[in-house]
Amino acid sequence: MKKILVAAAVLIIAIGGFFAFTGSGKKSQSTSDSNKKSSKMDMKELNLQFVPSINSDTLAAKAKPLETLLGKELGIPVHVSLGTNSNSVIEALGSKKTDMAFLSPDSYVHAHQLYGAKAILQSTRYGIKTDNTGESTGKLVNNYHAFVIVRKDSGINSVKDLKGKKIAMQSSTSAAGYVYPAVELNKKGINVVKESKLVQVKGHDQAVLSVLNGDVDAAFVFGDARNVVKKDQPDIFDKTKILYSTEGIPNDTVTVRKGLSSSDQDKIKEALKKIAKTDEGKKVLKNIYSWDGVSDTSDSNFDSVRENNKAVAKLQ
Repeated sequence: MKKILVAAAVLIIAIGGFFAFTGSGKKSQSTSDSNKKSSKMDMKELNLQFVPSINSDTLAAKAKPLETLLGKELGIPVHVSLGTNSNSVIEALGSKKTDMAFLSPDSYVHAHQLYGAKAILQSTRYGIKTDNTGESTGKLVNNYHAFVIVRKDSGINSVKDLKGKKIAMQSSTSAAGYVYPAVELNKKGINVVKESKLVQVKGHDQAVLSVLNGDVDAAFVFGDARNVVKKDQPDIFDKTKILYSTEGIPNDTVTVRKGLSSSDQDKIKEALKKIAKTDEGKKVLKNIYSWDGVSDTSDSNFDSVRENNKAVAKLQ
């Protein structure tokens, strides 16, 4: 009798183990199917638009490879196109004609305010030293600085010395070429709008050359724009210096339209992060807008843009 009971117990345990094993297999398969399903995008295709910053045909060709790279990661067709300008791209996001765009901080702030667009990533570039060498810090950062540069022999040694001086600037909406330096210099005691003579030039390289050639006394440029002209003007760092460096200005954004599911946003973020770490992806991002990578971001990162945009209007 004991032998019969032991045999029965062994049989029950064996049967239970069999069903537990097969049940576990079914559960594992079910989990795998669920994961596959969750990895799918809610959207059927992704439309990505760029703002022309160089020759449109050139930028279009440079951006085209991103269609393949991003499409492969997301598992859906990706369509890359160029807008007419930043305003047209912002409107496209608002009307849902495009799902995602690479926008400057100022354009992002407007897109967010008008249409609820969301920045999901920021570009990163290697930081620039402020020791007047123009060298890289070797660290990837999501912001950059505006410099106020002057000739070393100008006799201008403090921001207050800019009173009455001629200063090269970019457009009135340029963060590094006007907004940030103008606002911060005002906090340091000089309203350059009223107390200096602002001269608008086209391009930060032209602003640098204007200082070098003595056409202006100072210039607002991104740091360090002097590297752009160094090849043709090898003594640029010997003859000019940084008078002032602003606080960090946020880098460009990867912005998505309102209405994209949080799941799709996360998948796009992870896909771009992955692409940015590959040799091919690095090359594409560098070719498009000179990005060296991407990093996480939040809307609060752009509060300084909003604050300075308000502050610069009060300088008039």
